[in-house]
Amino acid sequence: MKNDFFGKDVISVNDYSREDLELLFSRTNEMKKLVEERGGDERLKRKMMAALFYEPSSRTFSSFISAMQRLGGGIIPLNGMTNTSVAKGETLEDTARVFSAYVDVLVIRHSQAGSLATAAKYCSKPIINAGEGATGEHPTQAFIDLFTIKKIFGRIEGLHFLIIGDLAHYRPTNSLMMALTNFKNITLTLATPKQVPIQDYVRKFLKVSKISFSETSEFDKLLPEVDVLYVTRVKKEYMSESLYREIQGSYIVNNSLVKKMKKKSLIMHCLPRIDEIDKEVDDDPRSVYFRDQLQNGLYVRMALLDLVLNKD
Repeated sequence: MKNDFFGKDVISVNDYSREDLELLFSRTNEMKKLVEERGGDERLKRKMMAALFYEPSSRTFSSFISAMQRLGGGIIPLNGMTNTSVAKGETLEDTARVFSAYVDVLVIRHSQAGSLATAAKYCSKPIINAGEGATGEHPTQAFIDLFTIKKIFGRIEGLHFLIIGDLAHYRPTNSLMMALTNFKNITLTLATPKQVPIQDYVRKFLKVSKISFSETSEFDKLLPEVDVLYVTRVKKEYMSESLYREIQGSYIVNNSLVKKMKKKSLIMHCLPRIDEIDKEVDDDPRSVYFRDQLQNGLYVRMALLDLVLNKD
């Protein structure tokens, strides 16, 4: 299977076909086995990765660092750019140019949607989007979510997805919703407070792709039909205090709700969780946000780095 990831930027899920995703999933399975049996190998020895995070991160940052090191590569980790020339006014484009002289791949999180596509024009090495802006994308999280779903269900086709919460400021679900258009017979239901609907560009993309999707403010009655319940956090950092107070707590998933769901279904959240999922749900066998979904972040990012940096 042709490796269309090699040497290229990873900016948007829309750049990838179903075949590309299947290649990534296959390589991810290899990485999972590698870590479980040997802890890693040296296939990226003498390769270097810069992790340039302009916004806070725990999971994405640390899993990329771990992924590169488990494959024998070196890292330049910057979780926060206040101690770099960014504090002096250096632009993202210039920063990308500088680090491309030192490393083989740049993993960047930035506060402005669309910024990484612009930076990539000035950068001689591949850029991987680790999340950009309130309204942009987080493609690697979507890859993780899709791999997790396929690993558990054995398929993605024909599943009913219910995504609830703040979808106006949630880049992981922007990527996930658009990536789902690669699969047949998907049913997608979006439940959001009216103040935070999905981004217009995502809605237009879904309509053009002719995926079956609907929007609602109530979802309780749908739970018995749902295969994947994806819960989002209200992004306080991207809204006014008054709006946050207005919508925070609108949707809280607890045991009384999840007991309505199928025995074989999934409860997902890319974390951090605040109070949108009650802690009593954590031990439910259908909850995967602290288990498979979290653990697969390492394997998917190992696979992605391998595909971007190695042709074969």
